[in-house]
This record gives sequence, C-alpha cells and structure tokens, in this order.
Amino acid sequence: MKIKDKKKQASSQGLVPKLRFPEFRDAMEWEETTIGQLGKIVPGLTYRPDDIREEGVLVLRSSNIQNGLISLEDNVYVTPKIKGANPTKPNDILICVRNGSKPLIGKNALIPEGMPSCTHGAFMTVLRAKSAKFIFQLFQTETYKRRVEADLGATINSINTTQLKKYAFFIPKPNEQQKIVDCLSSLDELITAQAHKLDTLKAHKKGVMQQLFPAPGQTTPTLRFPEFQDAGEWKAKNFGEVCKFVRGPFGGALKKDIFVKSGYAVYEQSHAIYQNFDSFRYFITEEKYKELKRFAVAANDIIMSCSGTMGKFAIVPKDSKEGVINQALLKLTVRRGFNIDFIKYTLELPSSQEKLLSQSAGGAIKNVVGVTQLKEIEIDIPNPPEQQKIADCLSSLDELIAAQAHKFDILKAHKKGLMQQLFPNPDKAAE
Repeated sequence: MKIKDKKKQASSQGLVPKLRFPEFRDAMEWEETTIGQLGKIVPGLTYRPDDIREEGVLVLRSSNIQNGLISLEDNVYVTPKIKGANPTKPNDILICVRNGSKPLIGKNALIPEGMPSCTHGAFMTVLRAKSAKFIFQLFQTETYKRRVEADLGATINSINTTQLKKYAFFIPKPNEQQKIVDCLSSLDELITAQAHKLDTLKAHKKGVMQQLFPAPGQTTPTLRFPEFQDAGEWKAKNFGEVCKFVRGPFGGALKKDIFVKSGYAVYEQSHAIYQNFDSFRYFITEEKYKELKRFAVAANDIIMSCSGTMGKFAIVPKDSKEGVINQALLKLTVRRGFNIDFIKYTLELPSSQEKLLSQSAGGAIKNVVGVTQLKEIEIDIPNPPEQQKIADCLSSLDELIAAQAHKFDILKAHKKGLMQQLFPNPDKAAE
C-alpha cells in the first residue's frame, strides 16, 4: 500500500494510544479533527514605537514564553487607548508564529488566571477553545512539532495562521480528554515547582551580580570580597581594548545549497542562546571553511546572538567542533590579561545590554550596534585576581543553576515519554 493510501486509511479508521486509562480501553477510537474545528484563532497586535509606555496593556511576546509557562520578566507595555488589541483570556493558548530563531517558532503556553491586562504582539497568535487545556497538552507532542517543522520548510520563518487552522490531530471524547489533562497537569505542577526553584536561583544570581559589579556611574561595586576592599577603583576600558569582534558573514555566504552532511560545523544563534554545543544542523566543506576562515570559531571565543533573541552569550568549549559562525552571530575573542568568564558576565549585565543593543525611536525595535560602536563602549574592570574571584563566585552559582536545570529537564523528559504513550502517533501509523 502506498504511504498516501496508508495515511488515508489511518485517518478514516481513527487511532488509539499505546497507553489508555482502564475505563477507556474499550472506548471509541480517537477521531481526526483540525485546529480550525477545535477553536478560534485570535491575531496579534501591530504597534508603533509611539505606543510604548512604562505601564499600561502588557503585550505578550515570544520572550514571555519560557519552558511552556508565561514569564513576566521581559515586558513591553502599550497605551490602553491603542486600537486593534485583542485582550487575552485565561486558558487562551499563546503561540509564537514568527521569530528570527526558527527553533522558537511554534512554542506555546497556556495563559493562566490572574494575568494583568494584556494582549499579544503581531508575531504571536492565540488559540481560544473550550478544550484548551487538552489542546495545550497536544501542542507539547512530537506530532505538533512535526506539523510546525513541515510548515516552515527550509526558508519560511513563520507559521501561516490559515495553515495553522489546517493542522490535523486525533483526539478522544471529552471525558477521556479530561482524564489525560488531569494526569499531565499533576506532572506539570511538579515541573512548575522545579521551574520556580530554577527561576529563584537565577534571580539570586542576578541580585549577586548587581552587587558584585559597579552600578552605572560608579567605579566600585557595592559588595567586594575582603581581600579587595583596598584594591582601588575599577578601571574604565573600551571594549575594543578587551575583545576582538567579528560579525558573521552575509547570508549569501552560507546558502543552504552549499551545506553538506558532515564537515566543518556552522554555529547558529541557538548555540549562544542555549549554551549547548552537542549538536549542529549544518556543515560546510573544507574548501568553504578556508574561504570563510575569518569567521572561524576557536575554543574560548564568546559568541553572541544577534537576531530574534538578541544579547545571549556562550563561551565556546575546548572540545568544540571546528567551524564558522553564521550571519546571526557575533564572535568576541577576549584579549590576554582579561578573564573570559568575567567578560562574559560583564556582557550579560543589564547596563551592558543597553549599550550593546541600539533602539529605534520609542524603543520598540532593538538591533545589535555596529562593530565600530562596540569597540567604543566603556566597561569597568578590576585587576585580574578580582576578575577571577568574581568569575569563580558566579560560576559556582551557574553550577547550582545547571544542576537544578538538569532536574527540570529530567521531569520534562519523563513527561515527554509519558505523552508518547498517552497520545497516538498518526505519522507512525501511516508508515
């Protein structure tokens, strides 16, 4: 039987999951439906720089979705008088439909109770449905992720909402949906608790950093280790004295048709965002690598994300693959005499972020400043032993954060495995 025919048969016959609660083992097969049949798509708001306010209506964006939850750390507000805003409601499913970083497209979260007055931005959409809690769990499945990947293809960087409505899934009757939601929600509570512990550690680190580095306009920090109490003021340096900068090549230099199955790696901004160098999607030949040698990555280089989610940093590990940065990255090579970890922490300070990311009038659109401007940015730096002490302190906090993140990831992996049993896989059934 042809694959196409098998898919048709899977669709007409319905499916059942591998793992089913006892009371539903003899129940009807799950039936195919589409997102458009399940709920209503609510488009996002296009706003101008003049609409931005210090407070007002919260605009939910991609950065407000963290680990499948709504985060209110990176907020943008617009005037309550703005036209075209669609207020979000509890149990709306917020979906990222456009982003400079493809891995972020399709990520989603359920709007909780008790949210402030909010809407969602133009790069987002909302699905409003009766069975929203079940659909949200459905959106965590591999089936959903494959639908998104197929929609994006090789060059498209957004989900078409008309196409989103056509995404097809198999679902059970409402009482079985509720049983699955109850099961997965209890696991979500554990995951949320671990996420809260992780956020608490991150907030603690942020507070420590604010004290270990001088506040804007100051030349000494609030908190200083005893052995450096009399070490004097930190010295102002231009970034150009501290680092060498190389912005990634123009997009045309790394077209998809030049990529090969293996060879020299292409570093993407996801490596900077997630600080993970275990996998690479694209590779180039040795000949192309030599042509792009200026953009080659070396151990202890710092890479910075420059598109979509900007201003995220990662230090390239010693056992890293040979390769080059792509157009969405900036490479920083720290000069001798400066501690690499200390410089990375300096770059992550809010005051440094403000200098690294220029803003259009009104502050709505951010971009990474040019290399010439980067070289002129001033930062305050202590002597090498104090740099090392601060780096060691913050690195120990990073280790605690990494350990907590590992616990969080284990729970998420457990849920993923359970979901593979609780939801049928129409793609495998059609093979």
